[in-house]
Amino acid sequence: MSIEKMTVQSSLLKVPGAQIYYERQGSGPILVMIPGGSADAGIFAGTASLLAADYTVVRYDPRGNSRSVVDGPPQDQDMDVHGDDAAQLLDELGGEPAYALGNSGGAQIGLNLAARYPDRVRTLVAHEPPCLELLPEAEERRAFTDGVYDTYVTEGAGAAMQKFMAGAGISNPRPGATPPPPELLEAFGRMRGNLDYFFGHGFKAIGAYVPDVAALRAGSARIVVGVGEASTGQLPCRAALALAEQLGTAPVSFPGGHGGYNDHPAAFAEKLRQVLSVTPATSNQILNRKIGEF
Repeated sequence: MSIEKMTVQSSLLKVPGAQIYYERQGSGPILVMIPGGSADAGIFAGTASLLAADYTVVRYDPRGNSRSVVDGPPQDQDMDVHGDDAAQLLDELGGEPAYALGNSGGAQIGLNLAARYPDRVRTLVAHEPPCLELLPEAEERRAFTDGVYDTYVTEGAGAAMQKFMAGAGISNPRPGATPPPPELLEAFGRMRGNLDYFFGHGFKAIGAYVPDVAALRAGSARIVVGVGEASTGQLPCRAALALAEQLGTAPVSFPGGHGGYNDHPAAFAEKLRQVLSVTPATSNQILNRKIGEF
């Protein structure tokens, strides 16, 4: 791999009400990576470097997180605004249809992008989007998110995170995880500073967002719903499976759990490369071999 492909270039894009910080590396078709929750571009450091030989990998901080500063006081997050930001970023990168990976809340952003701007997206891999409203016990899930938010208001972000992780069934630490690279360790420090914004203005909005399934089914973008091999029974995985059922597609199993791209970057990158390289006509035959396990 050449040095040029590994060089990471950072830029700022002015959008209505905010600036969007993004990084790009590699060469080839655009692959945009959208982090979720309180995360920023650094969360994909390991996976991005492994894909830069085949793609121009673009990862960014969603507005309000880290280096993507909003104008004025923070507002409650709006998935349409996030989708507009992603579309404007793709326009800035040349306007050609791009591949996209979104994880968790970033997958919700990706689904909004694909539904409202299908001409901007070739294939979206929506990895464990927390589409809680699609679950049969949606009212119970609303009570859960309200409880996490109330915990944040009364006890702070640390207590809210513990309540969220326990209720979602997500374990930490994760057995067998690859040690994080230096860039990711640096990113963890930044992302801790995003927790107040996430719990105060994003957590409830992300879980309440209902993707436009009819638009996704009718649109030209190929939608792949990803679930972690180690996520069985966890809340984000169950929500993702509910979305796949409504889309009429089979979910695709990825290495690791909810943060598999982070814990197992090499295996995750190889699976993503495989998913993006197949045609829609053959994807169900080649990729969806573990469906009975969920």
